[in-house]
Amino acid sequence: MAISSDVRKRWAWITGLRGLLMLLAGIYAVIFPAQALVVLVLFGGALLLVDGILGLWSLTFGGARTGNFWFDVVRNALAIITGVLILISPLIATVLTTTFLVYLVAFQSIFVGVMEIWVIVREREHYARIWPVLLSGIAYVIFGIALLFFPLTAAWVFVVLGGVLAIIFAIGLFGLAWRMYQSAKGAA
Repeated sequence: MAISSDVRKRWAWITGLRGLLMLLAGIYAVIFPAQALVVLVLFGGALLLVDGILGLWSLTFGGARTGNFWFDVVRNALAIITGVLILISPLIATVLTTTFLVYLVAFQSIFVGVMEIWVIVREREHYARIWPVLLSGIAYVIFGIALLFFPLTAAWVFVVLGGVLAIIFAIGLFGLAWRMYQSAKGAA
């Protein structure tokens, strides 16, 4: 089945609109990283609230039975409570959420760095040069320690980097939309 040029043009416009939204979100994250972080946490809280409500609704009226009824009830109730707490106090939720996530990345980084160092020292006879892997492990450990000491600054940097990546992705979407639009014009 062939796709008409009108459908192709609509998809091109939709892809361009996605690119525009991604570009605006990326610019917002780069210019206002703290506010963007709060917005992300608020969206997460709203998502938890809606997920919990829909989960309880489906357990009650939708016939969704997994065999773990009480687990599902508790999970959905906790999602509702967490969503409400985030929406009631977004600033505290943002600080706690970002600190927790940065600490997770920090501990993972330290663990990976220590493991790289340990493996390269233990298996050094199998490698022609051990210093690149050793430096990589040391860099991971230093990065993890820096995250532990500056979690909110790290979160700010991560949001800015996410904004830059969103801008780059938006440019790619614009290119794709343009190619789709040109393809639709050529098919007409």
